[in-house]
Amino acid sequence: MITVRKAAERGHANHGWLDAYHTFSFAEYMNPRFMNFRSLRVLNEDRVEAGAGFPTHSHRDMEIITYVLAGAVEHKDSMGNKGLIRPGEVQRMSAGSGVTHSEFNPSKKDALHLLQIWLLPEKKGQKPSYEQKSFSEILDAGRLVLVASQDGRDGSVTVGQDVNVWAARLKPGAQLSLPLKHGRHAWIQVAKGLVSVNGQNLSTSDGAAISGESEIKLQANSTAELLLFDLS
Repeated sequence: MITVRKAAERGHANHGWLDAYHTFSFAEYMNPRFMNFRSLRVLNEDRVEAGAGFPTHSHRDMEIITYVLAGAVEHKDSMGNKGLIRPGEVQRMSAGSGVTHSEFNPSKKDALHLLQIWLLPEKKGQKPSYEQKSFSEILDAGRLVLVASQDGRDGSVTVGQDVNVWAARLKPGAQLSLPLKHGRHAWIQVAKGLVSVNGQNLSTSDGAAISGESEIKLQANSTAELLLFDLS
C-alpha cells in the first residue's frame, strides 16, 4: 500500500527569513493524521534567506539528520563541532541527554534549501554525538546510496534507531529497486524531479508512506533527487 503526501497538503509557515513546509506536525502546525510515520517524526523542507538562520537552541532525545539541497549550512554546537554542510553531505547529530546548536546560512546573496529530518531514538538519555560525511561522488553514480544506518555500514553515518536512509540522484529513465523485508515500512521523499514509485507518480516535494510491499521500484521520469527511509 502506498499513501501519497502531496507537497501542497503539507503544513506551511513563512516567517520571512524562513519558508518552511512540514510533512508532519511541527511547531504551530498540528495535524493528528500526520504526527509521524514509524520513527520518522519530523521532515521539514526549509528555505533560509541569505545571512539568516536558527540561533542557538536546544534538543534532547532526537536523532537529527540534515540534508542540503542548495547552498550551505554553517553549524556550531555545544560539543565543539563547527563547519559547513553542503549538498552531497549528510550531517547526523544525536541530541541524547541534551545539546545546543545553531544553524545559519553564511551566504550574503544565496538562499539555503535543505531537508531537516528528526528520528525518534531507540534509547533515551544517550551521550550526544555528531557525525558528518560527504557522499557526493557516489551519489553522482546514479544509484541508491546508504547514507545513514544503525550500524554505520558501507560508510554511512550512524543513527540510534533501526532505520536505513538511502539517497539517490537519478537521470531521466533510470530504474532502481530496493527489497523491503516483511514487517518493514518505507517513506520516500522526492526532493527534486518526477519519480514513479511502484507505478505511483510523485513530483518535487511529494512524499509517500509504503507498507505491505515486498519491493520498492523506482523510475526517474526526469532528473531527480530523493531520500528513501527503510523503517522498522
